[in-house]
Amino acid sequence: MADTAAGAVTSVTAFAPGRVNLIGEHTDYNQGLALPFAIAEGVTVEAAAIEGDRIEVSALDLAERDTFEIATSAKVEGWRAFIRGIVAELRRAGVELVGTRLRISGNVPQGGGLSSSAALEVAAALALIAAADGECPKRVELAKLCSRVENEWVGAQTGLLDQLTSLYGEEDHALRIDFRSLEVTPVTLELRDHRLVMLDSGEQHSNAASGYNERRAECARACETLGIESLREATLDHLSQLPEPLDRRARHVITSNKRVNDAVEALRRNDFERLGGLIDESHASLRDDYEVSTPAVEATVERLKDSGALGARIMGGGFGGSVLGLFGPEGDPPDEALSVRPGVGARLLS
Repeated sequence: MADTAAGAVTSVTAFAPGRVNLIGEHTDYNQGLALPFAIAEGVTVEAAAIEGDRIEVSALDLAERDTFEIATSAKVEGWRAFIRGIVAELRRAGVELVGTRLRISGNVPQGGGLSSSAALEVAAALALIAAADGECPKRVELAKLCSRVENEWVGAQTGLLDQLTSLYGEEDHALRIDFRSLEVTPVTLELRDHRLVMLDSGEQHSNAASGYNERRAECARACETLGIESLREATLDHLSQLPEPLDRRARHVITSNKRVNDAVEALRRNDFERLGGLIDESHASLRDDYEVSTPAVEATVERLKDSGALGARIMGGGFGGSVLGLFGPEGDPPDEALSVRPGVGARLLS
């Protein structure tokens, strides 16, 4: 191994979790509300400082590598864009990086709607900063930095939901996130004899390649038509002023914000029947008003419902990925379904 850079930490390991979103999909970039939680599965990045001004990366799960100069501004595609983007955005933020060797591994499915990309961004950022013995930005600022990587380096015009959840996750808690104020409020999520599961639809999605950016552009056009800054300001009375399909896009956001608050109240009362109904309502809205479902996703929803789910819905950006299901004690999820529960947020492991 090459000599370590002067003044830098010899090695460090960072972990960032993926996330599950109970309610509030496609609301983050509309300054709305969401109720996600971090999960146990995520991405681990081992970082070791090396001599020179380069970054060496090994993506262990993909058996692929990348090497580039710290000062590079060249854009690439695929997983390499995330790492190069993180390096560039950290430098733009004034973090003095050193030559670093990164080893990336993870157990959160890619393209499954569990936010593997945000977990990669957050873990890589924490590892690179720690390897350089640098000062980490505050969590909100780090979330914004990672989001710029998605927007400007990867090409997915996502909001802050995934990054904030990965950074703020708490065990046995969901997070009510207000994307207008960026206030993050922990909400107790005690499942008792219930459980939440994820079932892969078998259809991978990519925010950058799917209709995700188109939906965001439609929301922006709706705001322009209404003369408002964001759909957080819209009400159901505004819908008559919008043409198709902008009226349905806006209706999804408006009703999703209400469902978030209703879900918080249902959790406070331990009313899992109500929570299941809200999950079903969320799926119907994503399918009919936002139009981000697919036949494979619909078949997966039906499979969970047939297995006794109190509620089931598509989650993540849509156009594939996983389906969330809430089961009571009498339910019997498919054997390949993955049980998920709230876990702690991103952190250094060493």
